[in-house]
Amino acid sequence: MRIISGKYKGRRISAPSNITARPTTDFAKEGLFNLLNNRMDFEGIDVLDLFAGTGGISIEFVSRDCKSVISIEQNDRHCAFIRKVCAELKIDNLSLLKTDVFKFINSCHTQFDMIFADPPYELNRIEEIPDLIFSHNLLKEDGLFVLEHSAKTIFTNHPNFVDHRNYGNVNFSFFEVKK
Repeated sequence: MRIISGKYKGRRISAPSNITARPTTDFAKEGLFNLLNNRMDFEGIDVLDLFAGTGGISIEFVSRDCKSVISIEQNDRHCAFIRKVCAELKIDNLSLLKTDVFKFINSCHTQFDMIFADPPYELNRIEEIPDLIFSHNLLKEDGLFVLEHSAKTIFTNHPNFVDHRNYGNVNFSFFEVKK
């Protein structure tokens, strides 16, 4: 996996073979961040990365000078890998929480400028995630929530849905707080 832009631009991070996460492809990540660059100023924002996996998206946000990034990941090996990369890059504004995403959402009382979620595509609760984000008021008024998913899952009828993009087999649905 490659860091696309920012202070760590061009760095390659190789996940060990015992990592079971499916990292967002570099092609899809580059497309996503090109879109995000036109929508927001990353400097000084607070980001939540749900189902962090290898931490590639979290580290991309850190590289772009976000104020803080909270990464939620339940898998021990994935957490160990994210910690190792953060130590190597001397990252101090990424907080990794080893916990279940749904438990975290239910207990979180913080709002974020940007929320990204990349759950396993076959997660049977994937369609609940946008409802949970908005019912727990986790997104700031002008914030953006991006959910990565397969083509089988469609969110266009969700009341907070605003856009959809796909990059190969990777689909992103975008959500905002409706005013």
